[in-house]
Amino acid sequence: MKCTLFQKGWGSEIMKKKKVEYGKYGYFFILPFFLVFFVFQLYPLIYTFYLSFVEYYQIKLGKFQGPNFNGLKNYVMVLATTKGSGKNLEVVSWFDTMTVKTIGNTLKIWVLNFIPQILLALLLASWFTDTVVKLKGQGAFKIMMFMPNIITASSIAVLFYSLFNANGPIAMMLRNAHIIGQKYDFMESPGGTIGLIAFMQFWMWYGNSMIVLIAGILGISPSLYEAAMVDGANSKQQFFKITLPLLKPIIQYNLVTSAIGGLQMYDIPSLFNVDQSFNGKPNYASETITMWIKSLGFTSKDYGKAAASSIILFLVTMVISIVFFAVTKDRQPKQKHAVIR
Repeated sequence: MKCTLFQKGWGSEIMKKKKVEYGKYGYFFILPFFLVFFVFQLYPLIYTFYLSFVEYYQIKLGKFQGPNFNGLKNYVMVLATTKGSGKNLEVVSWFDTMTVKTIGNTLKIWVLNFIPQILLALLLASWFTDTVVKLKGQGAFKIMMFMPNIITASSIAVLFYSLFNANGPIAMMLRNAHIIGQKYDFMESPGGTIGLIAFMQFWMWYGNSMIVLIAGILGISPSLYEAAMVDGANSKQQFFKITLPLLKPIIQYNLVTSAIGGLQMYDIPSLFNVDQSFNGKPNYASETITMWIKSLGFTSKDYGKAAASSIILFLVTMVISIVFFAVTKDRQPKQKHAVIR
């Protein structure tokens, strides 16, 4: 009998030789991501860590001192009031510096805007997804509520400043209604300025939180609600027993990302109520940590202290995120093992 090439197994050998490995080409497609990550994220982070441990500042135009290694001196100087210099540096008091104050301002603004933001977003998301209520024109309402997130921060800051300054229409209307005093000025009141910045942040971002929560609710199986309705559960019971527990990962995501973004808050505070040097008025009450870092790095040209303040912000953000994850994570009940006697 005659044996063909394929019968002898030579055909399979030829097919193996012609086989091309395409998997290796995938690395070329992800290479741009790694290049951008290393150049614009990893390298600046490492360089900032380096700068935080060196003395590096401008003495006069075009002339700099350093970089000279000085250990933790930059961290001490941004966290404590000091006197003297060099080896004679002494700490007068801790945690009363502008770095600490501006971190406090930032946290205050973030808390004041996030709490009403997540509560309103939860309320609207539950309404829009309620099968019993069945609101009409949901698409139009969602667009209108998401619209502030599209408007540029500069436009919002200018709008609110023109409305609430001493001669603004809303400020004058509130005075005429005797809601505020005749001499009250939002721009000269620390509480008024912080409250307006927090409200602007809330107004800009509650629509975005609402959309994320709606997506999370729509991902919950309708059979759970149908079973609850059969058992006689009302809308309130369904929300607290089904919706809220299953939305926990989405709320956790919203909480952590909002905290990270809130601690890096810069645009609206830096455009809303500032002096000629772009410091938060009144008396630094609306100065955020990112505004202060920018002032240290670009106005004072003290790169060591600016880097140390940046690393402190990084550590505060990391600690807050870890705490949020620890508090909101699911805890499995401990199973009691039966003892066989």
